[in-house]
Amino acid sequence: QVQLVESGGGLVQPGGSLRLSCTASRNIVGTNGMNWHRQAPGKERELVARITGGGATDYADSVKGRFTISKDNSKNTAYLQMNSLKTEDTAVYYCSVFWRGREHWGRGTQVNVSS
Repeated sequence: QVQLVESGGGLVQPGGSLRLSCTASRNIVGTNGMNWHRQAPGKERELVARITGGGATDYADSVKGRFTISKDNSKNTAYLQMNSLKTEDTAVYYCSVFWRGREHWGRGTQVNVSS
């Protein structure tokens, strides 16, 4: 079993920045891909960014150039730096990792972008 705990969400004005963190309870961040997803009210959950065990990254078109995913293997933590936030970025943000045959999820952290 692995637990993932997200933090760093909150209320920010349009154009502002937030950094989300996702800490795993096991030493798996260095060898496994980590993912950030989000789910806005009334919408399906969508993949926002992912980083492989080797550090390669990929982003949804809607966040390219604004969000950056990274990880610190020594801290078992993945990050999502979010800049130039827009109202449409408002959602619950979840991290996940595929480990031992299935996807494991955190409980999410709420991000509200509003003036």
